[in-house]
Amino acid sequence: MKMSEKSRSFKYFSKFSGFTVAAAKQKCIISSSESCYLPEMDPGIWSRLPPELLDHVLSFLPLRTYFSLRSTCKRFDSLLHSPCFVSKHSDSSFSSFLLLAHPQCFSQFPLYDSALGTWRRLPLSLSVPLLSATPSTALLSATPSTALLSIADGLACFSLRNSCSFVVCNFLTKSSRLIEFPYHPFRFELLTLVSVPLGYKIFTLFADSALVFDSRDHWWRKFNNFEAILGDNHRQEAACYNGHLYFVTPKPFSIVSFDLDSGEWEVTDIVMPEELTFVRLVSDGDRKLYMIGGTGRNGISRRLRLWELSEEGNWAEVESVPQMFCKKFMSICYHNYEHVYCFWHQGTICVCCYTWPEILYYRFCRRSWHWVPKCPSLPERWSCGFRWFSFVPQLYASA
Repeated sequence: MKMSEKSRSFKYFSKFSGFTVAAAKQKCIISSSESCYLPEMDPGIWSRLPPELLDHVLSFLPLRTYFSLRSTCKRFDSLLHSPCFVSKHSDSSFSSFLLLAHPQCFSQFPLYDSALGTWRRLPLSLSVPLLSATPSTALLSATPSTALLSIADGLACFSLRNSCSFVVCNFLTKSSRLIEFPYHPFRFELLTLVSVPLGYKIFTLFADSALVFDSRDHWWRKFNNFEAILGDNHRQEAACYNGHLYFVTPKPFSIVSFDLDSGEWEVTDIVMPEELTFVRLVSDGDRKLYMIGGTGRNGISRRLRLWELSEEGNWAEVESVPQMFCKKFMSICYHNYEHVYCFWHQGTICVCCYTWPEILYYRFCRRSWHWVPKCPSLPERWSCGFRWFSFVPQLYASA
């Protein structure tokens, strides 16, 4: 960093941090009864401060202040990509959100702050360069040309059908990567973004094959013959658990797994509960695998239950959804369970329906069920297509 650039950055640092020479003098005048001496901070001296000490000072700034400060010089901006600097900021610096993708929200994504229990006034917008560069008509999520497909550990994966590619991006750092489709045309299904050490993987189904993209070598790998194990009904999303993706087959329900490293499919010997009408799998990462499903007869659910996979490989019931919540949810989906999907979010399991603007979620710490209210930015007459994601911003997630 040049000397003049450092001096100019120091002026901005003083402004955003709230510590200025004038403020220091004023503080000294107010406390005149006490003897104090606050020397002026000469920008010339500050500009000769070793970089590692300057980085250490900047690490004490609130992240919101630092984001305003980083535009002053290249050095400050580059710190966002420094693992040492990022490690000084814990994950608690950010809120966690439930992100809504809906056709009537256009190119913005409303955010529900799960910690505060309220909707944020400013939704997340498509400001990532590779997404902003697409035609304006393609940014309308009501069209199939651009769509948010999956989110994992602060990274989001979009499909850009007009350019025959995917885009993986970090909304926080505005970094992104363009990934070309492996085939043309490419009618993929069931795309899942999975975080792995030093990168990520993208899993999807295409024709009679499973495809896996690894960001660490920027390469697609093809694995055949999943139809014989998974069956022809593979519309439901997978749960990532312990390096594997877990799927549920059609009736009679069974669970199969896919090894993301070897590409091998396996039918598990996990015994399923009786009288199941539909099943969804949810994982909190590498610790536990959960299952939520309806129980009843003749394809009609009377109860909604939550199970946990025990160490012995059996399903142990955790909770039964209270009847009042269960009746409302069943009336929402009209026993059309293909519209139901689930995901994990910061100690909660969220149960959603593509046709309804609310989320039913279970909070483990309180062992209680709740509803996330309808987004206030949605019009009174909404259309179907509600797609929810768990969004936890992370600085270190690299696209």
